[in-house]
Amino acid sequence: MAQTPSIPKGTRDYSPEIMVKRNYIFDTIKSVFKLYGYMPLETPAMENLSTLMGKYGEEGDKLLFKILNSGDFLSHISDSELSEKNSLKLTNNISEKGLRYDLTVPFARFVVQHQSEITFPFKRYQIQPVWRADRPQKGRYREFYQCDVDVVGSDSLLNEVELIQIVDEVYRRLKLRVRLLINNRKVLAGIAETIGYPDKLTDITVAIDKMDKIGLENVNAELREKGLTEEAISKLQPILNLGGSNEEKLQQLRTVLQESPTGLKGIEELTRVFSYLNQMSLQTEIKLDLTLARGLSYYTGAIFEVKALNAEMGSITGGGRYDDLTGIFGLKNVSGVGISFGADRIFDVMTQLNLFPEDANTTTRILFVNFGEKEEQFCLPLLHQLRNEGINAEIYPEAAKMKKQMTYADRKKIPFVALVGENEIKEGIVSLKNMTTGEQTNIKTTELATHLK
Repeated sequence: MAQTPSIPKGTRDYSPEIMVKRNYIFDTIKSVFKLYGYMPLETPAMENLSTLMGKYGEEGDKLLFKILNSGDFLSHISDSELSEKNSLKLTNNISEKGLRYDLTVPFARFVVQHQSEITFPFKRYQIQPVWRADRPQKGRYREFYQCDVDVVGSDSLLNEVELIQIVDEVYRRLKLRVRLLINNRKVLAGIAETIGYPDKLTDITVAIDKMDKIGLENVNAELREKGLTEEAISKLQPILNLGGSNEEKLQQLRTVLQESPTGLKGIEELTRVFSYLNQMSLQTEIKLDLTLARGLSYYTGAIFEVKALNAEMGSITGGGRYDDLTGIFGLKNVSGVGISFGADRIFDVMTQLNLFPEDANTTTRILFVNFGEKEEQFCLPLLHQLRNEGINAEIYPEAAKMKKQMTYADRKKIPFVALVGENEIKEGIVSLKNMTTGEQTNIKTTELATHLK
């Protein structure tokens, strides 16, 4: 007996019913991106490892899917190298490419490679899959789609404000209640300076970024493991637990970080962003959260994270400013800022909260029942006319039993069925059945498109 086929863990098939809902999310996000003047871009699924390695921190590098070189990739490997069983060293010798981990680093590579063709500030959106060799669990997949929007070539904080507006508009259209958390890596750098460990910024940010997942005590334990003293950890506690409004937190931070120019610069940037946002009527709650660190090492300024309310799910959108990313590829002094919408997590949350429109599964608007060749000849021009009017229409391909055809329409959630027999042909009408109410009405063929609209 043949073995039942399967797919790799952490990946998913998307049935037509699911794809219709996913496309609803993609189309909504894309329409908002375009509203703000962003242009589409696509990059290859695989990149050179030299492009990817070292851009995501030590933990991120471990999650890269690497691709074996073509041909006999072991031919130049010595027996001694094989006998060492050093998988990391061996992989570096037999693999030159990898699947992209996110869309931001490939975007930075594109900007550097095509800088002479680009008009700056360069605003692009990108909706493509990414891959991470992570342990699959609820809300975490090895293959998933990101919907990225970035602008490079501008230092203006108006870009941060615009991205927050985009977040607000996307989730307003999706009818999903969310909270946007904001912080600044300069503030985090200032905190690291203030507690006496500026050289351990990465260790500190990676640890505190796990606060909502593992809790304060476990974060403190991880900081101890990284070499921080009890005195430093003690200094950190009141900073991470600052209360009050966003303005009150900023005021308290000015006192705490008064000896750190870097930290004060971050506070100044956050203050400016909030001053812009206070002039706008946004429905999204925006909260300054000092435990927000985002582990990716390329962020240098504002950082964002969006979480759905009333749903058990981690971050569904995240991003921030990166001043040095293109510099890694040789293009200095090009600042950028962007955010990424996690389409798979958004889908899971909307499914959990039953937020998809009732007609989200509807692709075909009307099905013509097939009674035979004569009726087919009559219906085909009508189908052509409806499609020209932008109405999704189909005809059952065979003159099968009526029950079979109606079951087909019902399972596909087609709202209208057209019944055209000899009498209807003579009178130039269509007997139109509403599959929801069961009501059946005779409609002139010349009025069918208008009626369906």
